[in-house]
Amino acid sequence: MVFVVDVGNTNMEFGVFEQGKLCQSFRLVTRRDITSDEVGLQIRTFFSIHGLRPEDVEDVVITSVVPQVMYSMKNAFRKYLGKEPLVVQENLEIPIENRYSNPAEVGADRLVNSFAALRKYGAPLIVVDFGTATTFDVIDASGAYLGGAIYPGIKVSLDALVGNTSKLPRVEIEPPAKVVGDNTIASIQSGIVYGYCGAVIHMLKLIRRELGVEAKAVATGGLSGMIGRQTGAFAAIDKSLTLDGLAMIYQEGHRYGR
Repeated sequence: MVFVVDVGNTNMEFGVFEQGKLCQSFRLVTRRDITSDEVGLQIRTFFSIHGLRPEDVEDVVITSVVPQVMYSMKNAFRKYLGKEPLVVQENLEIPIENRYSNPAEVGADRLVNSFAALRKYGAPLIVVDFGTATTFDVIDASGAYLGGAIYPGIKVSLDALVGNTSKLPRVEIEPPAKVVGDNTIASIQSGIVYGYCGAVIHMLKLIRRELGVEAKAVATGGLSGMIGRQTGAFAAIDKSLTLDGLAMIYQEGHRYGR
């Protein structure tokens, strides 16, 4: 049994893989001040609920874009699972050619997603992750990671709109019945959802034009389902892409040393 963890800016997602298949997962809100005991006790509770045994964990694999929580995360796994974690880009290599001008600048989660999508769907490929930020990651026909684009996430955009206007209310992120809203809530929802969908479609168009090939697009992240349904722009909606990627990287076993 392999335990994998994706630490994002908004949420931390945990997954249990047995024989290469994701069998259980759960999420916690990412807090920069979280303690190792809080993480460890949540993991133990999750294991107990699902009848899992901590002693059956062979290894722990982590990817993180939040350095502030890593001390607590590592200590939680040492203390509660008795494992020294494998950390992507620290002691675990992502086996993908990285053509970024400064390869160290690329977020580990973006490379994990790209590696997983390449293995699952083939190249050329555009991977769109709808998280705190919306990232577009591009893999060329040879399977090399080229780079991509970073765009404010849909929730970040809504927070900025509401936080910088006096009278606009916070709304649920869901598509309204009509593009032309006849009240303030519907108008905000139209702009946030349909405007965002338009930006996604346009970015995919520009990336494909630059690549010179009709690369397939794969979406992941919390709002990928809604955006996918509204745009019809994706060959696949794969919400477990990052966790799958961590398990695949572990299986490949390209380690810097332990």
